[in-house]
Amino acid sequence: MTTLAAGTGPEFTSWLRGSGLEIVLLVVGAMLFSRFATFVRDRITRRIDAGFQSSDSLVRTEAAKHRHALAQVITWVVLSIVYFLVSLEVLQRLGFQLGGLVAPAAVLGAALGFGAQRIVQDLLAGFFLITERQYGFGDVVRIAVTGQSEPAEGTVEDVTLRITTLRNPDGEVITVPNGQIVKVTNLSKDWARAAIDVPVPATADINKVNEILHDVGAKAFQDRRLKSLLLDEPTVMGLEDLTVDQMNIRMVARTLPGKQFDVGRELRVRVAAALRREGLSETA
Repeated sequence: MTTLAAGTGPEFTSWLRGSGLEIVLLVVGAMLFSRFATFVRDRITRRIDAGFQSSDSLVRTEAAKHRHALAQVITWVVLSIVYFLVSLEVLQRLGFQLGGLVAPAAVLGAALGFGAQRIVQDLLAGFFLITERQYGFGDVVRIAVTGQSEPAEGTVEDVTLRITTLRNPDGEVITVPNGQIVKVTNLSKDWARAAIDVPVPATADINKVNEILHDVGAKAFQDRRLKSLLLDEPTVMGLEDLTVDQMNIRMVARTLPGKQFDVGRELRVRVAAALRREGLSETA
């Protein structure tokens, strides 16, 4: 490494005007490029989201979700490469001979190889998550994580090659390393389904209960607010479970992606009110 003693004023001044200035320009250039890349990424994602300003961010096409995630990943990869190259250039201008660092770097790489396995695993898993379009920005997912008994569930807020960031219904942010993902359940891909099990007394007339539920489904599909969330009229599947004093009748509805929870809550309110009017509310 070049020695820059305090006493060698002319040499230090010459270095400062040459390599020192280049280092400053490299660092400033990397910062400006980072801001520019982030600006371009944000502009692209805003254009992708522009078509969904009139509706919920969960209701978007699979292609839009993939493009949104891809824009974030590409930006992350490009910035990582730029920072690495700038670091090499700065080391050269500080007097380090990069050729002489090959052997120590090989030894250091071998020592850190075992520790870096997790990072490499995360990057590879993230690559396949993105290319296979398993989920994207705005999807509602349930992720089984290695070593965790409870799955991570929430709305995807960010996807990179290394991590996936979710926000659960309580507003908590969950960060999951991609390499620790065992199973992904996408709750908002293409369409979703709200399933409602309606408990009624075992002595109730099944045909009458079916008629009540059919009527609830028909009126729900005619409601302007609910119809915008439904893909077709809710249907009654029939008897799902039977015990000594109770039976469950299942009602299902196909909904827009991510809207099964809203539709399910609304249908339960309507079913409860309809059963109460018919005197079947004590177990509903």
